[in-house]
Amino acid sequence: MTTATGTTWRQRLEAYYYLCRFDKPIGTELVFWPTMWALWVASKGIPNLGILFVMILGVIFMRAAGCAINDFADRKVDGHVERTKTRPLATGVIRAREAVYVFLGLVLASACLLFFLPIETFYWSFGALFLAFIYPFMKRYTNLPQVFLGAAFSWSIPMAFTAVGKTPDLTCWLLYFGNLAWTVAYDTQYAITDREYDLKIGVKSTAILFGRYDIQIIALLQAISLVLIGTALYLENILFPWAIIALVVVAFDFIYQTIKTKDRNPQVCFWAFRHNRWVGLIIFLGIFLNFIDVLLWRINCLSRLFNFTV
Repeated sequence: MTTATGTTWRQRLEAYYYLCRFDKPIGTELVFWPTMWALWVASKGIPNLGILFVMILGVIFMRAAGCAINDFADRKVDGHVERTKTRPLATGVIRAREAVYVFLGLVLASACLLFFLPIETFYWSFGALFLAFIYPFMKRYTNLPQVFLGAAFSWSIPMAFTAVGKTPDLTCWLLYFGNLAWTVAYDTQYAITDREYDLKIGVKSTAILFGRYDIQIIALLQAISLVLIGTALYLENILFPWAIIALVVVAFDFIYQTIKTKDRNPQVCFWAFRHNRWVGLIIFLGIFLNFIDVLLWRINCLSRLFNFTV
């Protein structure tokens, strides 16, 4: 095992890079796309560019912070799991306290971004910080750590609403719980890949809780997520035509995932988890194209009105 005292600054910087998972953007994407759904819906399809930039940076910083505190919490078990045994804390390249410093630094950077957003967003940020901090430790106390991850990953949705000056309403919470259900589904797929090791070392997960019904429950959660997200978009009159097409495409993708993972092959389940990056993008494209349609319709109406007046 490499020790922290025997590393160069270059090795240390590389270790920080891997600690924050900048080499694995899938986690950032899974937070990023739902944030974009909420921002576009809350701002009626025309988000402020400054707020958009701040929200993007916030997603990157807080996801990296979550990875750092997750590795700190798992530092004593990661070395026993094949998939995680090369992480910087597991190998000893960096010390545990350094991971805490990285977490605090990224949280501070995220806090600085809040100066550019309404005070309400600042208040809501405490929820994000709390969830990001407690999630990694939940897998020792409950079989539902994926629910806490879903709550953390979804917290950017109400924050996006407050960032544009809106109070989180029914639409916001439908998106929130829809995204939470989707997160529990794909993170259970992820947990299946580690289930064999988790059972040996005493780590809890929904993959263990669901047992032989895991694939069926994942499919149910995916269906629930589509219903909740679709209802939110319907309430905002942006479900038809593009968003419903996007949701149907995603529904077929979920069916494909269910068929592929029915044998619970860890590699295939990991593929399914990674494949969810496209789910978030497809839903966003449906929302985006619907607002483009609305914008073009308004431009056309104004053009006709102008021509009539002239």
